[in-house]
Amino acid sequence: MKRLLTAGAALVATALLPVSGHAQGTLKVGVILPYSGQFAHTATEVDAGIKLYMKQHGDTVAGLKIEMIRKDVGGIAPPVAKRLAEELVVRDKIDILAGFVLTPNAIAACGVSEEAKKLMVIMNAATSIITMKSPYCTRTSFTLPMVTETLGAWAAKNGIKKAYTMASDYAPGHDAEQGFIRAFKAGGGEIVGSVRMAVGNPDFSAYVQRAKDLDPQAIFVFVPAGAQPAAFGKAFAERGMSTAKTRILGTGELTDDTALSQMGDAAAGIITAWNYDHNHKSKMNADFVAAYKKDNKGDNPSFLSVGGYDGMHLIYEAVKKAKGKVDAETLIGAVKGMKWESPRGPMMIDPETRDAVETIYIRRVDKVGGKLVNVEVDKVANVKDPVKEAMKMKK
Repeated sequence: MKRLLTAGAALVATALLPVSGHAQGTLKVGVILPYSGQFAHTATEVDAGIKLYMKQHGDTVAGLKIEMIRKDVGGIAPPVAKRLAEELVVRDKIDILAGFVLTPNAIAACGVSEEAKKLMVIMNAATSIITMKSPYCTRTSFTLPMVTETLGAWAAKNGIKKAYTMASDYAPGHDAEQGFIRAFKAGGGEIVGSVRMAVGNPDFSAYVQRAKDLDPQAIFVFVPAGAQPAAFGKAFAERGMSTAKTRILGTGELTDDTALSQMGDAAAGIITAWNYDHNHKSKMNADFVAAYKKDNKGDNPSFLSVGGYDGMHLIYEAVKKAKGKVDAETLIGAVKGMKWESPRGPMMIDPETRDAVETIYIRRVDKVGGKLVNVEVDKVANVKDPVKEAMKMKK
């Protein structure tokens, strides 16, 4: 049995070895997203951004017809993500891997990207270390420390001296929490307490009560997008807490459209840091929002949508720059240092880390025209991933 297993592993490894060339006149892009299950809405939004970009720019680039091959990972399932990536490489002969909403799945697929020598474009997963797992991996979203260190520094500069942190207990939550704490403390702030919560937690009442008992000036919150932001807002309101007394700080998931619609007026005054909101004022974003709403039953685009949209822009422009060559070395070389104007604002891919460099916006939930919206009150331009910047400083 051991011999059979060893032989099987060897066959997979051999199949993953990079091969030159691809189907004549075709560029195959394998997209791995959670099209079903708890995170299905995230796949829908990323894919909507992908589809809009292709609708606007055609399905041919540098003389190559683009073929999209979509795979459903179903949720947080690293072994499934790895298997799907292997199938895309071995059976479907893809040229580029793309998608990846969830960090564990992205990390699992990075091994395939490295071994098979395939460009991998991460359109959302935001844990800092992901791009370090393969030299052919790049990202068009953000890292959570980019967002939360910006927010922590802003909070300390704007009169907040004591804060309590609440974060979901998985890699992105740890990244988000640690980023906020680092920057807040560096700015002179004090952390009066912290708690980590189960990722699928449906009720935050006990956690919010614990924070209330400590009476901090502010509470920093990180929970995944979906049902949890609204559940937190409900617990906050039920405990009689008010943003006029206790500032609520968080990342953009906390106040996306779905969360705001469910939280109601309890959301007013929440401060978040984020890389994109459909209310951002620019001609490009206005056009992007109008086109997106037209194709998606009036829904507004989210950070997930713009991650998919910009991910396709990166693929198109890299293939153009590479003059139709699709080997990973050529494509990653074309990606490094690339600059463009996005609906979110100026974008660049850091030539050293292959991560996004972009503007992080500080927003406050206000009622505008009778509707709760995220209003930009400040911004920090050209933000890089601070974790990798710190690593460079230590070298």
